Amino acid sequence: MPDENVPDEAPLLAGENDEDHPQDEVARYGDVRVILIDSARYCDSRNRGDVVVAASYGGTLPARLVAPHRTRAAVFHDVGIAADGSGITGLAYLEALGTPAAAVDGATAELGNARDMYAHGTISRMNVLAERCGVERGMPAEEAVRRLATGDPGDPSATTKVRRAVMEELPSGRQIVVTDSIVFARPEDSRNVLVTAGHTGSTGARFIEAVTPWGFICADGGTARNGSGYAGLEPLDRSGLAGACYDVMTAAMGDAFDAWDRGRISQANQLACRRGVEVGQSVQDAARALLAYAPS
Repeated sequence: MPDENVPDEAPLLAGENDEDHPQDEVARYGDVRVILIDSARYCDSRNRGDVVVAASYGGTLPARLVAPHRTRAAVFHDVGIAADGSGITGLAYLEALGTPAAAVDGATAELGNARDMYAHGTISRMNVLAERCGVERGMPAEEAVRRLATGDPGDPSATTKVRRAVMEELPSGRQIVVTDSIVFARPEDSRNVLVTAGHTGSTGARFIEAVTPWGFICADGGTARNGSGYAGLEPLDRSGLAGACYDVMTAAMGDAFDAWDRGRISQANQLACRRGVEVGQSVQDAARALLAYAPS
């Protein structure tokens, strides 16, 4: 166990001056500079308002090195995501502080080499604020940096960020809607199939029943003890609501867009099964099966 009495001091950092930190300006977008640094350790007071490309891993510790300097945005290396997502935990940390942040795929760029990241990296992950600037997975790092420098992240405060998109629509107007939580549903979603990313346990089921969507797909909560992550499926079946869960080992919990892209069904209630949903099916195919069964 770490010693609880160790002070939060880093003598090596404290002994440095800004001019000791190698930085390379590679672009400007209006007043916004793009700065390459081979380590988050080199971020300093000069970088307020800059987009910083730091060739450190995107974990919480490097994010803490960047955060005090109030950069406009930051891009890191994802080191292959790493155990427990430790290669990218800093993205969520910075989102809570109001800073757009992204990470490049570790297989596409050298760690510790910001110039290589900028020239060859492709984006693997980003926080919601970076997403609102226009950053997308698979995007070249240089383009992502341009969007971070010029895009609008919206409200940077630590408030609810609602993501929602219509993926498909029938001539009748019924839709497949993807949004991260059932609590983001709208009244018109009673006609729609909702793909969300919260669990389908007892509390989740209450929210789903309040919305009464035509069909739903939520997360299985890792199944959890006594199947509590998907325990709402059966009572919702009795209420006449067809639904299923995706396996959170196939797509991220809390990210319905990742579920739409990669998720696989792990559980389904009887009504959903009668409408063509199967365990092992992709989330997209399951949602389409539910939508196809809807009356015109």
